[in-house]
Amino acid sequence: MKTLNASAFGYAGAVISVACMLLLGILGILGLYTGAVAMMKGWHMFFSLSVAGIVGGMVEAAIIGFVIFYLFALVYNMFVTKNKN
Repeated sequence: MKTLNASAFGYAGAVISVACMLLLGILGILGLYTGAVAMMKGWHMFFSLSVAGIVGGMVEAAIIGFVIFYLFALVYNMFVTKNKN
């Protein structure tokens, strides 16, 4: 079985996280998905419905997304190489 490139997987997770945060910010400004926006405000310390808040939320989402996906790839690779031996 092939291993995952942890860095690439982390960057992919960061890009998807940023895109989701941007989409949620835009929809929140339009008055849609207000419940989800309220939850994001509670979960992310830098997210709000201003330009600076959306950008801050995107930066926070990129960092968190990269770390989570990078760690996921590392653990996956650990199991793949362990089963190989």
